[in-house]
Amino acid sequence: MEGSGIGQFIPLILIFVIFYFFLIRPQQKKVKDHKAMVENLKRGDKVITSGGITGTIERLIDNDKVEVEIAENVKVEVVKATGIQGLQVTQEVKK
Repeated sequence: MEGSGIGQFIPLILIFVIFYFFLIRPQQKKVKDHKAMVENLKRGDKVITSGGITGTIERLIDNDKVEVEIAENVKVEVVKATGIQGLQVTQEVKK
């Protein structure tokens, strides 16, 4: 009887392990990578905002905001942690 009680929890444990390796762990890695990227932003970096607007960082305001130039003489303040989605990668043309 007691052996069957433990056997009932094995599927639940397996489901938790599967969720951990396929959902929880990758999400934690993604958050860690995004935080590192946001902390290493500097002037001149080309970024994509969470709204899909691309621009260039003009200056860092405090520790939590940046000023992004989205067009000539058009600058907006963006919160680093939530407003910056990623860096825009430009490929250099090989000659």
